[in-house]
Amino acid sequence: MLKELHIRNFALIDSLDIDFESGFSVITGETGAGKSIVLGAIGLLMGQRADTKAIKTGAQKCSIEAHFNLSAYDMKEWFDENEIDYDADDCIIRRELTASGKSRGFINDTPATVHQMKELGEMLMDVHSQHQNLLLQKEDFQLNTIDIIARNTKEREAYAKAFHELHAAEKALAELKDSISENQKNEDFMRFQLEELTAAKLVEGEQEELEQEQDSASHTEEIKSALYAADTLLNGDSNDIIGNLKQVCGSIESITRVFPQVEELSERLESAYIEIKDIASDISSALDDVEFDPKRLEYINDRLDTFYSLEKKYSKSTVEDLIEERDRLQRAIDAIDNSDEELKEQSAKVASLRKDALQLAEVLTKTRTKAAKTVEEEIHKRLTALGMPNVQFAVELTCNKSDDSSHLTKDGQDKIAFMFSANKGMELRPVSQVASGGEIARVMLSLKAMISGAVKLPTIIFDEIDTGVSGKMAEKMAEIMKEMGEANRQVISITHLPQIASKGTCHYKVEKHDTESGTTSLMRRLNDDERIQEIAQMLSGENITEAALTNAKELLKPAAN
Repeated sequence: MLKELHIRNFALIDSLDIDFESGFSVITGETGAGKSIVLGAIGLLMGQRADTKAIKTGAQKCSIEAHFNLSAYDMKEWFDENEIDYDADDCIIRRELTASGKSRGFINDTPATVHQMKELGEMLMDVHSQHQNLLLQKEDFQLNTIDIIARNTKEREAYAKAFHELHAAEKALAELKDSISENQKNEDFMRFQLEELTAAKLVEGEQEELEQEQDSASHTEEIKSALYAADTLLNGDSNDIIGNLKQVCGSIESITRVFPQVEELSERLESAYIEIKDIASDISSALDDVEFDPKRLEYINDRLDTFYSLEKKYSKSTVEDLIEERDRLQRAIDAIDNSDEELKEQSAKVASLRKDALQLAEVLTKTRTKAAKTVEEEIHKRLTALGMPNVQFAVELTCNKSDDSSHLTKDGQDKIAFMFSANKGMELRPVSQVASGGEIARVMLSLKAMISGAVKLPTIIFDEIDTGVSGKMAEKMAEIMKEMGEANRQVISITHLPQIASKGTCHYKVEKHDTESGTTSLMRRLNDDERIQEIAQMLSGENITEAALTNAKELLKPAAN
């Protein structure tokens, strides 16, 4: 439950520190006093969008901080999953907004995303504002209400998993059919291309090797001339470099005994002689190997022409790219050849998943059918107690069944409509079409009371849910909210009705004051005497009469117990 709320520099609020109690509490105040500002601050804590306009004029930053007691609720798992410290006695949520537009959120002093704040906020508080009455028009709200009462979380999760798998399998089947159809249209051309590339007998690296060999063959005479010149210089009669070097080696070696300083030179000359003699031998061998082979060059040119032609035709740069294209075509042809079997397997998979999804949808329908009866009985009982003796309320559950899965949605196969009639002789029609503002308020309160019993929500805030209601019915609505505030739950009602304000265990008032620095809003807890004055004013207006004071005391008597 909400223990404390601290607001700084938010809208018209300079500074607000307020403590809250468990049970049923009420908040009152004149229109425009700032009740909506307090709700706006709570909304920021629940992950709503931040707006720098909310920062009080002249301030650079606003902050909202709330403290919650979670000891009566099992929420540790959520904190563990989000790697946030867990403190059951004092969970702190804080939101800060700067004038520059920067927004920061914290949960127990750990930086938190807006998504995390929204997720935790929805677990901690339900804020029902007037516009939420419009939810009665929405089928998903009505379906969600039935599911909450049905307590069918496991069944919904099982169905959702099956539906997701079915949807993915159906998508894969459609894509497979499209692929097969497209491939079959081009089958003849693809087979021709595959045969052409296969016939080329492509080998990785062959193009580079042949290009190098072609370059060498084109310069045979130049190569032979260079090799012949080198061979002649090394071994020729007139320039016998090797013979001369051999003589040099002998001359130096002959004096090593009497002139030791040249011993190293002698070794180096001998090494050089051996290396050059070896080089000369290799040059001679290379000279013998270099021959011009017109047939080989013709083969090389034809082979390279084949590569270049295929690369141009298929818009590829290398033989390796052509090989990749050949393999792709082979896979496509294989897929065509095996398409019947693959299609059969995927169709069987879809059929199996469809059967599972339909069965789980049927299970979901059964839980909803049972819950719908419970909702009908409970809402009829509550609305009768709220001054609608001739009310009719029915949950119209339409189950779209068929052998295929086309009717299935992410929520199952069911459509829900809340049907309503307040008077005798009137046919049942969708509640949003025929119920008045006051009737819708009573329907929504009855639904919230049911939901709160099924969902252990710590705090529920009603923002003027009593719109369109007055007198005895307002008192009965207050009794329902007071009942909801029991059993470790906290209910806070923002109201303009004295009948509801008098039922609160705690009473808070929001006031607006004009000061020299501007207008500010304040919120404070009223003591017993202040409550009498506030409720008397709600009864009689600005000029409080003795009759209003007496009436206020009478209204407050039950709340004093």
